[in-house]
Amino acid sequence: MKSPKWLDRILYPFVHQVFQTAHGQLHYIDEGTGDPIVFVHGTPTWSFLWRQQIKSLSRQYRCIAPDHLGFGLSDKPTDFSFTPEAHAQNLEQLLEHLQLRNIILVVHDFGGPIGLSYALRHPENVKKLVIMNTWMWSLEEEKRIMRISKLMSGSIGKFLYTRLAFSPRVLLPLGYHQDKHLTKDVKQHYLSPLSSPTARLGTWHFAIALKESSDWFAQLWEQREKLREIDKLMLWGEKDKLLPLRLLEKWEKTFPEATVQRIKAGHFLQEEKGSEVTEAIRNFIST
Repeated sequence: MKSPKWLDRILYPFVHQVFQTAHGQLHYIDEGTGDPIVFVHGTPTWSFLWRQQIKSLSRQYRCIAPDHLGFGLSDKPTDFSFTPEAHAQNLEQLLEHLQLRNIILVVHDFGGPIGLSYALRHPENVKKLVIMNTWMWSLEEEKRIMRISKLMSGSIGKFLYTRLAFSPRVLLPLGYHQDKHLTKDVKQHYLSPLSSPTARLGTWHFAIALKESSDWFAQLWEQREKLREIDKLMLWGEKDKLLPLRLLEKWEKTFPEATVQRIKAGHFLQEEKGSEVTEAIRNFIST
Protein backbone atom coordinates (compact mmCIF):
# COMPACT_ATOMS: atom_id res chain seq x y z
CA MET A 1 0.00 0.00 0.00
CA LYS A 2 1.04 3.62 -0.55
CA SER A 3 1.76 5.95 2.34
CA PRO A 4 -0.79 8.74 2.79
CA LYS A 5 0.59 12.23 2.13
CA TRP A 6 0.18 13.26 5.76
CA LEU A 7 2.42 10.46 7.07
CA ASP A 8 5.88 11.66 8.11
CA ARG A 9 8.25 8.91 6.98
CA ILE A 10 10.95 10.15 9.34
CA LEU A 11 8.65 9.70 12.34
CA TYR A 12 7.24 6.45 10.94
CA PRO A 13 9.78 4.91 8.54
CA PHE A 14 8.33 1.40 8.51
CA VAL A 15 7.32 -0.80 5.60
CA HIS A 16 3.56 -1.15 5.19
CA GLN A 17 2.10 -4.66 5.41
CA VAL A 18 -1.53 -5.67 4.97
CA PHE A 19 -3.56 -8.69 6.04
CA GLN A 20 -6.96 -9.34 4.50
CA THR A 21 -9.76 -9.92 7.01
CA ALA A 22 -13.41 -10.65 6.30
CA HIS A 23 -14.23 -6.96 6.77
CA GLY A 24 -11.27 -5.22 5.18
CA GLN A 25 -7.52 -4.83 5.04
CA LEU A 26 -5.73 -4.74 8.36
CA HIS A 27 -2.49 -2.75 8.21
CA TYR A 28 0.51 -3.80 10.28
CA ILE A 29 4.24 -3.34 10.45
CA ASP A 30 6.76 -6.16 10.75
CA GLU A 31 10.28 -4.90 11.36
CA GLY A 32 13.52 -6.63 12.31
CA THR A 33 14.44 -10.23 13.00
CA GLY A 34 14.69 -12.34 16.12
CA ASP A 35 12.21 -13.21 18.85
CA PRO A 36 8.81 -11.69 18.01
CA ILE A 37 7.42 -8.77 19.98
CA VAL A 38 3.76 -8.00 19.26
CA PHE A 39 2.52 -4.52 20.21
CA VAL A 40 -1.25 -4.08 20.60
CA HIS A 41 -2.68 -0.56 20.74
CA GLY A 42 -5.93 0.86 22.10
CA THR A 43 -7.88 4.03 21.31
CA PRO A 44 -7.58 6.50 19.58
CA THR A 45 -4.10 5.33 18.69
CA TRP A 46 -2.54 3.00 16.14
CA SER A 47 0.87 1.43 15.48
CA PHE A 48 2.32 4.96 15.35
CA LEU A 49 2.10 4.88 19.17
CA TRP A 50 4.87 2.27 19.31
CA ARG A 51 7.27 3.91 16.83
CA GLN A 52 9.93 4.82 19.40
CA GLN A 53 10.00 1.31 20.83
CA ILE A 54 10.02 -0.36 17.41
CA LYS A 55 12.81 1.81 15.99
CA SER A 56 15.06 0.69 18.84
CA LEU A 57 13.93 -2.86 19.59
CA SER A 58 13.78 -3.96 15.93
CA ARG A 59 17.60 -3.96 15.92
CA GLN A 60 17.45 -7.11 18.03
CA TYR A 61 13.88 -8.40 17.76
CA ARG A 62 11.13 -8.89 15.23
CA CYS A 63 8.56 -6.20 16.03
CA ILE A 64 4.97 -6.57 14.83
CA ALA A 65 2.35 -3.87 15.41
CA PRO A 66 -1.10 -4.04 13.81
CA ASP A 67 -3.67 -1.29 13.39
CA HIS A 68 -7.12 -2.51 14.42
CA LEU A 69 -9.81 -2.12 11.78
CA GLY A 70 -11.14 1.42 12.06
CA PHE A 71 -7.78 2.76 13.24
CA GLY A 72 -4.54 3.99 11.73
CA LEU A 73 -3.87 2.83 8.19
CA SER A 74 -6.30 -0.10 8.33
CA ASP A 75 -9.63 0.00 6.50
CA LYS A 76 -12.55 1.79 8.14
CA PRO A 77 -15.48 -0.54 7.31
CA THR A 78 -19.07 0.31 8.15
CA ASP A 79 -20.18 -3.35 8.38
CA PHE A 80 -17.83 -4.34 11.21
CA SER A 81 -18.99 -4.66 14.82
CA PHE A 82 -15.86 -2.98 16.30
CA THR A 83 -16.27 -4.90 19.56
CA PRO A 84 -13.09 -5.79 21.47
CA GLU A 85 -13.92 -9.44 20.89
CA ALA A 86 -14.05 -8.93 17.11
CA HIS A 87 -10.72 -7.09 17.20
CA ALA A 88 -9.27 -9.96 19.23
CA GLN A 89 -10.39 -12.42 16.55
CA ASN A 90 -8.65 -10.33 13.88
CA LEU A 91 -5.47 -10.22 15.94
CA GLU A 92 -5.48 -13.98 16.44
CA GLN A 93 -5.95 -14.53 12.70
CA LEU A 94 -3.03 -12.22 11.94
CA LEU A 95 -0.71 -13.94 14.43
CA GLU A 96 -1.67 -17.36 13.06
CA HIS A 97 -1.04 -16.07 9.53
CA LEU A 98 2.44 -14.91 10.56
CA GLN A 99 3.09 -18.26 12.31
CA LEU A 100 4.73 -16.56 15.29
CA ARG A 101 6.17 -18.63 18.11
CA ASN A 102 7.21 -17.71 21.67
CA ILE A 103 5.64 -14.30 21.46
CA ILE A 104 6.50 -11.36 23.69
CA LEU A 105 3.15 -9.58 23.96
CA VAL A 106 3.00 -5.86 24.78
CA VAL A 107 -0.49 -4.46 25.41
CA HIS A 108 -1.93 -1.04 26.23
CA ASP A 109 -5.40 0.42 26.83
CA PHE A 110 -8.03 -1.59 24.87
CA GLY A 111 -5.10 -3.55 23.50
CA GLY A 112 -5.02 -5.20 26.92
CA PRO A 113 -8.16 -7.32 26.70
CA ILE A 114 -7.70 -7.69 22.94
CA GLY A 115 -4.14 -8.98 23.20
CA LEU A 116 -4.58 -10.89 26.44
CA SER A 117 -7.46 -12.77 24.85
CA TYR A 118 -4.83 -14.31 22.56
CA ALA A 119 -2.61 -15.11 25.55
CA LEU A 120 -5.50 -16.86 27.30
CA ARG A 121 -6.29 -18.93 24.23
CA HIS A 122 -2.63 -19.75 23.51
CA PRO A 123 -0.66 -19.41 26.76
CA GLU A 124 1.88 -21.95 25.50
CA ASN A 125 2.82 -19.54 22.70
CA VAL A 126 3.33 -16.41 24.83
CA LYS A 127 6.76 -16.18 26.45
CA LYS A 128 6.42 -12.83 28.21
CA LEU A 129 3.76 -10.18 28.84
CA VAL A 130 4.19 -6.43 29.16
CA ILE A 131 0.98 -4.91 30.52
CA MET A 132 0.61 -1.13 30.29
CA ASN A 133 -2.28 0.98 31.65
CA THR A 134 -5.02 -1.50 30.84
CA TRP A 135 -7.41 -4.05 32.33
CA MET A 136 -8.82 -7.55 31.70
CA TRP A 137 -12.02 -7.60 33.74
CA SER A 138 -15.45 -5.98 33.84
CA LEU A 139 -15.22 -2.31 34.78
CA GLU A 140 -18.72 -2.30 36.30
CA GLU A 141 -17.25 -1.26 39.67
CA GLU A 142 -15.74 1.84 38.08
CA LYS A 143 -18.85 3.98 38.37
CA ARG A 144 -17.39 7.05 36.64
CA ILE A 145 -16.28 5.02 33.66
CA MET A 146 -19.68 3.30 33.48
CA ARG A 147 -21.56 6.61 33.57
CA ILE A 148 -19.44 8.01 30.78
CA SER A 149 -19.76 4.87 28.67
CA LYS A 150 -23.54 4.82 29.09
CA LEU A 151 -23.76 8.50 28.12
CA MET A 152 -21.57 7.97 25.06
CA SER A 153 -23.74 5.10 23.82
CA GLY A 154 -26.54 7.52 22.96
CA SER A 155 -26.98 10.02 20.14
CA ILE A 156 -25.02 12.73 21.97
CA GLY A 157 -22.06 10.43 22.43
CA LYS A 158 -22.14 9.31 18.82
CA PHE A 159 -22.23 12.94 17.70
CA LEU A 160 -19.27 13.83 19.93
CA TYR A 161 -17.17 10.91 18.74
CA THR A 162 -18.02 10.77 15.04
CA ARG A 163 -18.74 14.42 14.23
CA LEU A 164 -16.49 16.30 16.64
CA ALA A 165 -13.61 13.77 16.90
CA PHE A 166 -13.92 13.73 20.68
CA SER A 167 -11.44 10.89 21.15
CA PRO A 168 -8.36 12.35 19.39
CA ARG A 169 -9.19 15.98 20.14
CA VAL A 170 -10.17 15.68 23.82
CA LEU A 171 -9.23 12.30 25.29
CA LEU A 172 -5.81 12.06 23.62
CA PRO A 173 -4.52 15.29 25.27
CA LEU A 174 -5.99 14.17 28.61
CA GLY A 175 -3.87 11.06 28.32
CA TYR A 176 -0.68 13.09 28.69
CA HIS A 177 0.79 14.13 32.03
CA GLN A 178 2.83 16.82 30.29
CA ASP A 179 1.16 18.01 27.13
CA LYS A 180 4.43 19.43 25.76
CA HIS A 181 5.06 15.90 24.52
CA LEU A 182 1.93 16.07 22.36
CA THR A 183 3.50 18.17 19.63
CA LYS A 184 1.54 19.49 16.69
CA ASP A 185 3.10 16.90 14.37
CA VAL A 186 2.36 13.99 16.71
CA LYS A 187 -1.22 15.11 17.28
CA GLN A 188 -1.77 15.39 13.54
CA HIS A 189 -0.73 11.75 13.14
CA TYR A 190 -3.55 10.75 15.46
CA LEU A 191 -6.09 13.09 13.88
CA SER A 192 -5.38 12.32 10.22
CA PRO A 193 -6.47 8.65 10.20
CA LEU A 194 -9.75 9.77 11.82
CA SER A 195 -10.61 12.43 9.28
CA SER A 196 -14.31 11.68 8.74
CA PRO A 197 -17.35 10.61 10.79
CA THR A 198 -17.22 7.14 9.25
CA ALA A 199 -13.52 6.81 10.04
CA ARG A 200 -14.28 7.61 13.70
CA LEU A 201 -16.80 4.81 14.24
CA GLY A 202 -14.13 2.59 15.81
CA THR A 203 -13.36 5.14 18.52
CA TRP A 204 -17.05 5.50 19.35
CA HIS A 205 -17.56 1.76 19.61
CA PHE A 206 -14.66 1.48 22.06
CA ALA A 207 -16.34 4.10 24.26
CA ILE A 208 -19.52 2.01 24.24
CA ALA A 209 -17.60 -1.21 24.86
CA LEU A 210 -16.39 -0.07 28.28
CA LYS A 211 -19.89 -0.97 29.49
CA GLU A 212 -21.39 -3.16 26.77
CA SER A 213 -18.47 -5.60 26.63
CA SER A 214 -18.48 -6.16 30.40
CA ASP A 215 -19.54 -9.81 30.05
CA TRP A 216 -16.69 -10.53 27.63
CA PHE A 217 -14.17 -8.80 29.90
CA ALA A 218 -15.49 -10.84 32.82
CA GLN A 219 -15.06 -14.07 30.86
CA LEU A 220 -11.43 -13.18 30.24
CA TRP A 221 -10.84 -12.52 33.94
CA GLU A 222 -12.31 -15.88 34.91
CA GLN A 223 -9.45 -17.48 32.95
CA ARG A 224 -6.68 -15.39 34.52
CA GLU A 225 -4.90 -18.39 36.04
CA LYS A 226 -3.81 -19.36 32.53
CA LEU A 227 -1.45 -16.38 32.66
CA ARG A 228 0.13 -17.34 36.00
CA GLU A 229 3.21 -19.04 34.59
CA ILE A 230 3.98 -16.35 32.01
CA ASP A 231 6.60 -13.78 33.06
CA LYS A 232 4.89 -10.42 33.41
CA LEU A 233 5.96 -6.78 33.58
CA MET A 234 3.41 -4.21 34.72
CA LEU A 235 4.70 -1.00 33.15
CA TRP A 236 2.46 1.82 34.31
CA GLY A 237 2.10 5.55 33.74
CA GLU A 238 1.22 6.53 37.30
CA LYS A 239 -0.12 9.98 36.31
CA ASP A 240 -2.89 8.51 34.17
CA LYS A 241 -6.03 10.71 34.18
CA LEU A 242 -8.05 8.29 32.04
CA LEU A 243 -7.68 5.03 33.99
CA PRO A 244 -7.38 4.99 37.80
CA LEU A 245 -4.25 3.71 39.52
CA ARG A 246 -6.32 1.12 41.37
CA LEU A 247 -6.35 -0.91 38.14
CA LEU A 248 -2.63 -1.44 38.59
CA GLU A 249 -3.25 -2.34 42.23
CA LYS A 250 -5.66 -5.04 41.11
CA TRP A 251 -3.05 -6.43 38.72
CA GLU A 252 -0.46 -6.40 41.52
CA LYS A 253 -2.78 -8.14 43.98
CA THR A 254 -3.72 -10.81 41.45
CA PHE A 255 -0.20 -11.45 40.16
CA PRO A 256 2.18 -10.61 43.03
CA GLU A 257 4.94 -12.46 41.20
CA ALA A 258 4.93 -9.88 38.37
CA THR A 259 7.59 -7.23 37.98
CA VAL A 260 6.11 -3.75 38.45
CA GLN A 261 7.61 -0.50 37.22
CA ARG A 262 5.83 2.82 37.63
CA ILE A 263 6.76 5.69 35.34
CA LYS A 264 6.00 9.36 35.92
CA ALA A 265 3.84 9.77 32.84
CA GLY A 266 0.21 9.80 31.81
CA HIS A 267 -1.82 7.20 29.96
CA PHE A 268 0.30 7.41 26.82
CA LEU A 269 3.62 6.68 28.50
CA GLN A 270 5.05 5.36 25.20
CA GLU A 271 4.88 8.94 23.90
CA GLU A 272 5.94 10.85 27.01
CA LYS A 273 8.71 8.54 28.19
CA GLY A 274 9.61 6.71 25.00
CA SER A 275 13.22 5.83 25.81
CA GLU A 276 12.39 4.86 29.40
CA VAL A 277 9.60 2.57 28.23
CA THR A 278 11.85 1.05 25.58
CA GLU A 279 14.63 0.31 28.06
CA ALA A 280 12.18 -1.16 30.59
CA ILE A 281 10.88 -3.55 27.91
CA ARG A 282 14.38 -4.37 26.70
CA ASN A 283 15.65 -5.13 30.19
CA PHE A 284 12.64 -7.29 30.98
CA ILE A 285 12.68 -9.41 27.84
CA SER A 286 16.46 -9.88 27.83
CA THR A 287 16.46 -11.66 31.20
